[in-house]
Amino acid sequence: MSGMQLEGRTALITGAARGIGRVTARLLADAGADVGLVDVDPGVEEAAADIRKPGRRAASATLDIADPAAVGAGVAKLREALGEIDVLVSNAGIVNHIAPLTRMTHEGWERELAVNLTGAFNLIQALLPPMIERRFGRIIVISSGAARGGLHHQAAYAASKAGLIGLAQTVSLEQARHGITCNVILPGLIETEMVRAMPAELRDAAVARTPAHRLGRMEEVGQLIAFLVSDAASFINGAEIDIDGGMRLNTGSLGSRREVRGAES
Repeated sequence: MSGMQLEGRTALITGAARGIGRVTARLLADAGADVGLVDVDPGVEEAAADIRKPGRRAASATLDIADPAAVGAGVAKLREALGEIDVLVSNAGIVNHIAPLTRMTHEGWERELAVNLTGAFNLIQALLPPMIERRFGRIIVISSGAARGGLHHQAAYAASKAGLIGLAQTVSLEQARHGITCNVILPGLIETEMVRAMPAELRDAAVARTPAHRLGRMEEVGQLIAFLVSDAASFINGAEIDIDGGMRLNTGSLGSRREVRGAES
């Protein structure tokens, strides 16, 4: 195997029922990988069935990644269907609790950290031992530009995405000697279903602050992931890679200060 071809590899992608996760699963399958798709949404089976249509191997597991027991059972199911897992794309995440910090509930805070941060920990911990034994593994953690700059009314989301960087870089420090890489991708505003559902005013304002003057495409994120899990990227480890059209070069937030002051008053 050379370059970006992934024949002989098996990848597990979380948050794969739709969006970046689903697109990434298809792209990795197109590159030759067998793919296991994980999501809390039962629609993940339809996504796996679409990949199987051209003759690729794919399996799915419907589970809550915040539940370690469910993760263990789901990983066992996928191993039985596809064999040992070489690649993890930890993509699943939620943005369910939008509120000023003074009004953020403990339940909302804890749930976002449980899914976005602890969920990644659960998957990595479940998959690492065989990777160490085989001296090969590729782990991709999907964070966000919010990890560096924060977001108005999204303290839980921003904190969880920042935590992912520390988690991933610790994995790199501990496991690089075992042939395992762990890299972090920080997408900007990507044209997912969630972003298309945003108020047009906020979406347009974000595009205006992006030097590329457009939203990112899900395929662009997926192609970056395909490269990072390939042999061509074997010496890239512990990296934080932005894919945001240059948006990080402009300061600002998705909510104007006037809007935020009004919401907090």
